[in-house]
Amino acid sequence: MPKMFSYLRKKLHIHVKESKRRRARLVSKDGRCNIEFGNVEEKSRVAFLADIWTTILDLKWRYKMIVFISAFLGSWFLFGLLWYAVAYLHKDLPEFDPPVNHTPCVENINGLTSSFLFSLETQVTIGYGFRCVTEQCGTAIFLLVAQSILGVIINSFMCGAILAKISRPKQRAKTITFSKNAVVSKRGGKLCVLIRVANLRKSLLIGSHIYGKLLKTTLTPEGETIILDQVNIEFIVDAGNENLFFVSPMTIYHVIDKNSPFFEMSAETLVQHDFELVVFLDGTVEATSATCQVRTSYIPEEVLWGFRFAPIVSKTKEGKYRVDFSNFNKTVEVETPHCAFCLYNEKDTKAKLKRGYDNPAFTVTEIPETVEADETKM
Repeated sequence: MPKMFSYLRKKLHIHVKESKRRRARLVSKDGRCNIEFGNVEEKSRVAFLADIWTTILDLKWRYKMIVFISAFLGSWFLFGLLWYAVAYLHKDLPEFDPPVNHTPCVENINGLTSSFLFSLETQVTIGYGFRCVTEQCGTAIFLLVAQSILGVIINSFMCGAILAKISRPKQRAKTITFSKNAVVSKRGGKLCVLIRVANLRKSLLIGSHIYGKLLKTTLTPEGETIILDQVNIEFIVDAGNENLFFVSPMTIYHVIDKNSPFFEMSAETLVQHDFELVVFLDGTVEATSATCQVRTSYIPEEVLWGFRFAPIVSKTKEGKYRVDFSNFNKTVEVETPHCAFCLYNEKDTKAKLKRGYDNPAFTVTEIPETVEADETKM
């Protein structure tokens, strides 16, 4: 028992320590932006209602279904009240004891329930035939036309919003996945930050383009602190950055040169830096021709120095290419320079060994010609 308690205490201590070290991130691993807007003016809130279409599309499914159900139930109940008011004003209800030869505005409306049912039948064009509008009341005819037009508008808007949300390219982005970690290792003789990305569908993303942003807190020479300062990170693919043939998993990489923000980082100091690397993939969905954007982010703890990705693509005996996604996030430790500055110094040293250099401390002593002449005479 004491050993078990000590083990649990140790695990709890590690968990608390890791939770304290956990960094805030702007972009989650699945691409959602973790940002909160505070003290928004009322005028700006009204703008959301002015752009009601985008507001409805951006709602979560549970809120969208609430709006969908409320729109139909609300319109049915509202027009049910109006039909009841028409019957009440025309004295068609049974409590008024109408004469036998009385022609009502709407046949067989006896109260609120029957008014609601007639409103539902009118708007969804069910038309059971038991309740119908007569030609004796112009108000009822006008109300019938108004509800029919409004019902078509509500049907078009709500059904279109649901269809648009289902077919949004945001759903296509879920079938594009990035590696859990980024790695730092040599590629083509250069130190690079490498990330693996894969398309889980066989349909392509047309005109794909990959780029990145490094988010960090910087201090300007004027003493201003800029939070979430953005630095462009150029990612390279061997096949080219534009119009990628994205049919199999690819490894994108960023060269750590003297212009890179990673140049001053090393294997030991990487975790001490406060940054967030956000990677974007833009492309056009082949099936719908709609543009979509996939994004993810990496914090220092998710960048592994001195590793490379395990192979993932192989060729079978039948001549087919096989992608093994079990190795998608696997990494292999490789020999890697301690830092980019060390790699460049090593290259400069090797280059200097191949060249000759004059020694500034070396002096040449010239022999006078007279001395040479005397020596020849002798």
